[in-house]
Amino acid sequence: MTADAGEGGEGGTGALEGEWVGEMLRVARHGDEAAFAALFGHFAPRVKAFLIKSGTEPAQAEECMQDVMATLWQKAYLFDPARAGVATWVFTIARNRRIDLLRRSRRPEPEDLPWGPEPEPDQVDVLVLQQESRKLGKALKELPENQRELIEKAYYGDMSHGEIANLTGLPLGTIKSRIRLALEKLRQSMS
Repeated sequence: MTADAGEGGEGGTGALEGEWVGEMLRVARHGDEAAFAALFGHFAPRVKAFLIKSGTEPAQAEECMQDVMATLWQKAYLFDPARAGVATWVFTIARNRRIDLLRRSRRPEPEDLPWGPEPEPDQVDVLVLQQESRKLGKALKELPENQRELIEKAYYGDMSHGEIANLTGLPLGTIKSRIRLALEKLRQSMS
């Protein structure tokens, strides 16, 4: 399978996209290694380029691309051509892996964590924190349930908006606007 002039964008469209669906289904249903090799040959360099354009270091982009392609092989059975094209599915996996990579890079390594007892916090700071926590809890309870649930998933559950959309079935725009409204109400309650 080769990229040709009939293909457009990052992952290809039109008749060629239909061929990729066939390749994906062969991987999903039969573990077809030749079909996977064709998908790998086409999508791996595009995924790596996408990651590098998104600001990922080349070595990390290579590692992430390998992870994306391994996921394609291992989870091909989850691909549903009625829900998304192959390119959309592959680049969604790539985007999610990049987000995971960014989250991991922001977390301190165990050797970077402080050791030994923490200094005792100032009692005034503790009291202020307790008061603010109670105020926030009350403000959260006063939110409409549909907004409160999304805030809890996003901030306490550490879920991205896309993950919430997948979980709830709500459109991404609805999730973003409900969270934005909820945050504004919380700001007003806390001031």
